[in-house]
Amino acid sequence: MSTENTVSSPKRTAFFVSDGTGLTVEAIGHSLLAQFRGQHVEQVTLPYVDSDARVTQVLRRIATAAEESGLQPIVISSIVSDQIRRQLHQSSALMLDVFESYLAPLATLFGTDPAHTVGISHGIANNRRYSERIDAVHFAMDNDDGRRTREFESADVILVGVSRSGKTPTCLYLALQFGLRAANYPITEEDMDSTALPKILRPFQHKLFGLTIDPKRLMSIRQERRANSRYASPEQCEFEVRQVEQMLRRAQVPSLDATELSVEELATRLMSQAGIERKIS
Repeated sequence: MSTENTVSSPKRTAFFVSDGTGLTVEAIGHSLLAQFRGQHVEQVTLPYVDSDARVTQVLRRIATAAEESGLQPIVISSIVSDQIRRQLHQSSALMLDVFESYLAPLATLFGTDPAHTVGISHGIANNRRYSERIDAVHFAMDNDDGRRTREFESADVILVGVSRSGKTPTCLYLALQFGLRAANYPITEEDMDSTALPKILRPFQHKLFGLTIDPKRLMSIRQERRANSRYASPEQCEFEVRQVEQMLRRAQVPSLDATELSVEELATRLMSQAGIERKIS
């Protein structure tokens, strides 16, 4: 029987280039490229491109990517320096410049030139906001997995759901990104004797928000933690998810299916659905 060699098609490369952390341009780049699902694009973040030496390195990487794939690379940049931006434009890549697109119209509107200062959006410009953000993160960590239910009274939201449904990362994101005091409580098998809310949660029903998940996805996640255990079995995952979904419906607790959502999507959809306002901006 003859066999054929499978040759993988070349990937186009998208570079997210920044003179700061790269978080902002990376988020913009992910959002833009997500609109083209049929395209295979390798995404590379290049932060702190703030010197001639770093620009030279970046230009080499862009040239190498173009040569190896035979496809024009993409550069999405948020570079403040005019000089560095001009250097990047020497590459063969498709250039999408965040600052060129938006700074000029804003400068015209405000009647003033932009500051051209690196790192403003991620700096600690307001000590009060920074303190609130850190306090919220500490609250999320202290109130993870129902450890300190006595502090639930001061929570902005309490996430409930089965173990490994995404409660902890969502709480931490809500805290770090929006300054919200987010606690979470795992609904365990001991809580499932009935479909009524656990007694400890009933005084805080107005603060509850449920996360549910597809049982097959839950099984996959639990297998990575405790392979071949009852905890990760298909039957147990199916039972827990269905019991908790009934519990949430009976108590009229709003919920989201976390199966296909990123933590960013979970957090923002949760806030919108529950009518929760961010504490920091």
